[in-house]
Amino acid sequence: MAGGPVITLLTDFGTGDSYVAEVKGVLLTRVPGAVLVDVTHEVGAGDILSAQYLLARTWHRFPAGTVHLVVVDPGVGSPRRALAARQAGHGFVAPDNGVLTPVLAGAQVVSLPVPPDAAPTFHGRDVFAPAAAALATGVALGTLGTPVSDPLQRPGPEPQERDGALVGVVVHVDRFGTLITNLPADRVPATAHVEIGGRDAGPLRRTFADVPTGRLLALSGSGGTVEVAVRDGSAARTLGAASGTVVRALPR
Repeated sequence: MAGGPVITLLTDFGTGDSYVAEVKGVLLTRVPGAVLVDVTHEVGAGDILSAQYLLARTWHRFPAGTVHLVVVDPGVGSPRRALAARQAGHGFVAPDNGVLTPVLAGAQVVSLPVPPDAAPTFHGRDVFAPAAAALATGVALGTLGTPVSDPLQRPGPEPQERDGALVGVVVHVDRFGTLITNLPADRVPATAHVEIGGRDAGPLRRTFADVPTGRLLALSGSGGTVEVAVRDGSAARTLGAASGTVVRALPR
């Protein structure tokens, strides 16, 4: 692979501290020439649902052989397991807290040992980064730990049909304040109106420019699900909505 193996990073570390740099330092020391791709470091603190969404949306966009390092780990230092996995030619390293749910079906999974000198509050640097580096250099998964048959899976909520409406929730809020839901856009009829926070966002639009500035709208997003936005504004701020907020597609 030109430029070295690809390792993606998806964390809730933010970029105001040294944490991301320390993880990257470990990776580059062990895999010189690695291509490090920041998916994001702005996942809400401990927001496993959002991390699942972002992982599911991105991992398959990368070439086979890519290793995906996911550290959203509110249980760091606790007895929760540290995992490494292989699925469809990709490697994954993450805590055993459900964050890997989107890729676990049929995956090979092992539990990683925690070195005695690992900082209890920074397994991202001392446990997960070394394992990701090992996978990126071709180390066999089975040599990294012991097989796991019961990794924790936390499937996100599924849309439900209720009284003729399709009901779901917000699963991610992007940096623009757009509310990304779990409602598949292809299950929302053209005549339906999307309602969230007691507000009518109207029928699905094609793009933001289909409504005037400041107007609330619903649209079919690039990930294939319904999104709610405010043109040139923030739907999250306007509606006071966040991950878990209920959204409905109502027949009209």
